[in-house]
Amino acid sequence: MPYQKLKKQILSIAPFTEKELETICNCFESNSYSQKDLMVTTGVVSNKIHFIIEGLIRLYYTKDSKEITTYLACNDDFVSSYSSFINQTPSFEAIQCIEACETLEITYDKMQHLYQTIPQFEKIGRVMAEKNYLCMVDRVLKLQMVPAKEKYQDFLKSSQPKIVQRTPLIYIASFLGITPESLSRIRKNIS
Repeated sequence: MPYQKLKKQILSIAPFTEKELETICNCFESNSYSQKDLMVTTGVVSNKIHFIIEGLIRLYYTKDSKEITTYLACNDDFVSSYSSFINQTPSFEAIQCIEACETLEITYDKMQHLYQTIPQFEKIGRVMAEKNYLCMVDRVLKLQMVPAKEKYQDFLKSSQPKIVQRTPLIYIASFLGITPESLSRIRKNIS
């Protein structure tokens, strides 16, 4: 079943034959993590892209002893510290499991191998990179230009329900660039 979810996600991006899908799936390995486990730590090269079968994950970095959440992901999403993965350089972010996670993971080398052997697979990598870039640009613009209440309302509309319902408020506030106290007031006013 986990590989069926991966196949479905891949086929939603580009067409592949059954043989190509089998080759792609053989490059992914199953893994599981406990709540609060780190999939990637700051300063270490992010050598894998994780496809989340089940779970909830956050990416964050630390500034002045404060954790800043940069991305939240759950089921059927791909996640990595992409700048580290693409450049094979130490990551400035950490990836942490907010809850227990089941994943399928592909290494950098296997990704490169698929690019060489199944040229259409490059579209998967391009779409992942584009999605990551657009998410980053959207987040930066909202942090700088959108009032806190609007940021939260947009978060509620654009995020998967699992992320909204199960992510601790401290991580949501950090992701939105507001204090937990401000987020509590906003939530109270919206209710």
